Parts: sequence; structure tokens; C-alpha cells
Amino acid sequence: MWIIKTFDDLTTRELHVIYKLRVGVFVVEQSCAYPEVDDADLTCLHGMKWERSALVGYFRLIEAEDGVHLGRVIVAPNFRRTGLGRELVSYALQVARERFPEMVIHAQAQAYLENFYASFGFQPVSEVYLEDGIPHLDMLIAPS
Repeated sequence: MWIIKTFDDLTTRELHVIYKLRVGVFVVEQSCAYPEVDDADLTCLHGMKWERSALVGYFRLIEAEDGVHLGRVIVAPNFRRTGLGRELVSYALQVARERFPEMVIHAQAQAYLENFYASFGFQPVSEVYLEDGIPHLDMLIAPS
């Protein structure tokens, strides 16, 4: 079952596991030295799925003036290629549409995942560019 929490609702143990997974993938696995923990963590919605005590999927939704931003989309290494990524994005979009119905939904997608995000209705709105040495592009979904 997916869970949505604000920063203040997270336990210290949950926050530790979230940061450990995010740093393990986005900083270590992808060899990107950048400030993975940022101030958006304080105000965003944290979406997560747990299997027993292991965090297997995570995302965050950040409300901004230009819309809601889907970010830090992550599936734990042992759960990749199981359909969990599709489940994660479907759930994140459901939450975004329920909580932010009039807002554009943004995603900064790794370029190799363009077709994956397009399958949910995201449209590219930028050319491919490098972000921390990894090709990305900006994509969005207009409000329904």
C-alpha cells in the first residue's frame, strides 16, 4: 500500500530510510555529487511504499507557482523491472490530480525514460540537456 506523508508526519526512522535510499541511488549509484537533501523535503508530499520494513518505492510532489513537480522517483534496486515503477507513477499522478487538480504536473525525466513518462500522458517541453552529467528532459501534463 502506498502512503503519503508530509515531512512533519514522517518518523525519524522513515526519514533515515528515505534518505539512505535516495543517496544510495541518486548520489552513489549514479555518481552524482549534488545536495540530494534539500529544503523542498520540508514542504513536499512524500509518497512511499514499504515491503515489511524495506522502502521499495518513493517519490515526492512539490507544489510550486508553475504547478506540481514530481521528483525523486525511485524504485529500490531489488524491485526494479517488477512493474513497481509504473505503479508508482500511476499513484503519484492520482495524488497530484486529487490534491492539485488545477495544476500542471511537471517531471524532470532522465532522457532514456521519455517513452515511459509519455505512456502516462507527459509531453516533452524541452530539448535533452545534461543534469549532473545525465541526459534529462522536462516533461509535463496539463490539468484535465
